[in-house]
Amino acid sequence: MSISSAQLPELLSFEDPQTENPAIDLPRAQHAIAEFLRALGRDESDPHLLDTPRRVAAAYAEMLTPRETSWTTFPNEDGYQGLALVKDIPFHSLCQHHLLPFRGVAHVGYLPGDRLFGLSKLARGVELFSRDLQVQERLTQQVANWLEDTLAPRGVGVVMEAEHMCMSLRGVQTAGTMTRTSVFTGLLSDAGPLREQFPH
Repeated sequence: MSISSAQLPELLSFEDPQTENPAIDLPRAQHAIAEFLRALGRDESDPHLLDTPRRVAAAYAEMLTPRETSWTTFPNEDGYQGLALVKDIPFHSLCQHHLLPFRGVAHVGYLPGDRLFGLSKLARGVELFSRDLQVQERLTQQVANWLEDTLAPRGVGVVMEAEHMCMSLRGVQTAGTMTRTSVFTGLLSDAGPLREQFPH
């Protein structure tokens, strides 16, 4: 299930990602992981595997639940018109096709209108949508849509670069390859000096 802007208030109520996410049933997940290990021919009575189902369930619960935050904005009292850009925001997510991680960096910026964000909120927004079963293209679009919906800026730019373990560890096994996705809106839609500030 992907996250939309309409779900933000519900998601922001989570306090402990391992116990307070109402969508996650940890005992059921733990049981399923034990069965998964048996289906792969592993002996769950092996001392090294005894606590693995609990650990895996807790790990996925954490990776699929964003931390609580708020989206306070403040007025652009000084009329700042330039680009607000935060580069190299680290993120990780889970490929919805293989349940394997992909990780990399995001570059997120906007041209303010009447409202501004604290810069840390750009990193928090990336985390919010990353903590889901994802594809990178949708993730990039969701971050851009969130900024548009929350700030009504004059333009938004989101560039994400990530290595996908489903390509590095299996299938084609191309370790080290990076996938880049981007969304530009408003006054950043066309190439120019402002857009050139984003990695390309």
